[in-house]
Formats: sequence, C-alpha cells, structure tokens
Amino acid sequence: MKSKSKLKNSYKRPSWDDYFLDLADAVSKRATCDRGRSGCVIVRDKRMLVAGYVGSPSGLKHCDEVGHQMKKMVHEDGHVTEHCVRTVHAEQNAICQAAKLGVSVDKSTLYCRMTPCRVCAMLIINCGIERVVCERKYRAGEESEEMFEKAGIKLEFKHNEVQRYEEELK
Repeated sequence: MKSKSKLKNSYKRPSWDDYFLDLADAVSKRATCDRGRSGCVIVRDKRMLVAGYVGSPSGLKHCDEVGHQMKKMVHEDGHVTEHCVRTVHAEQNAICQAAKLGVSVDKSTLYCRMTPCRVCAMLIINCGIERVVCERKYRAGEESEEMFEKAGIKLEFKHNEVQRYEEELK
C-alpha cells in the first residue's frame, strides 16, 4: 500500500482557473463554426453559473451545415478583415443563457478561449462581470483590453500569445 505522501505527490489538482478553462474547452466542443470553436463559462464563488459556445441563433442553420456567412470589415487604418456573422459568440450565448434562466452574473468571472471581441466586452462590462480569464489573446483584442482596463475589469491570460484560427493552422 502506498503511503499518503506518495499519493499526494502523484496527482496535482488543477488550479481553479485551469479547471474552469478546461470546462470552457469542453463546452467549445459543441460549437458549430469551424473557424473558431470556442466555449465560455461564467463562474461565481467557484461554482459554474452558465456556459455558452459559438453557434447560430436557436432554430437557424449552423456554419457546419450551410457554410460561413462572411462579411468584410474596413478598419480605420484601411485594412480589411473578414468575419463570419452567422454565429453568436460563446460569451454572448453564456450571457443570454443567464438572462433566459434568471441567473445574475454580477460580480462573476468569465472564462473563455481568447480576448472577447469589442461587442462581447461591452456586454461583459454592462452585466457586472468583474474578471475575465482567457486562454490566449485575440488578434484584434486591443480595444477590448483597453475597455476592460477603463471599466476596472481584471483581464488575465493563461498564455501570452495570440490564438490562431483553424484556417491559419492549415
């Protein structure tokens, strides 16, 4: 029989942040847009309140079924990016789930794959989330980072690198 000290050293429990990031990753497996399968969990007092993943609005066709709905965006400096607008972001879906269920997310922590986009950041600020923990940075997340700083929301990254999209990895 192994001693307690050997058993204690044989397994290291994940930190709370790693645990909830792992849960967000598990939720992302339900995502229906292959460009950025992402998941999100919102937590308060070490308890998961709600989860969300990237997907089309309820009852509408998903990217995985009918393809992407791409829109071009022209930025202030003139460069152009393309975004799929068929889906609702994981953060938005989690916040909507909380509203639908009557669950307050005030004073909570949100865990997600990468820096939330500008729209998600505005929703996060307005619903009272106090802390955002991301696995990685979003390539266009600077504005969100600035908004969080001005709003007093703590933003943390597990890895200080930019999240790459599926098509960038091919």
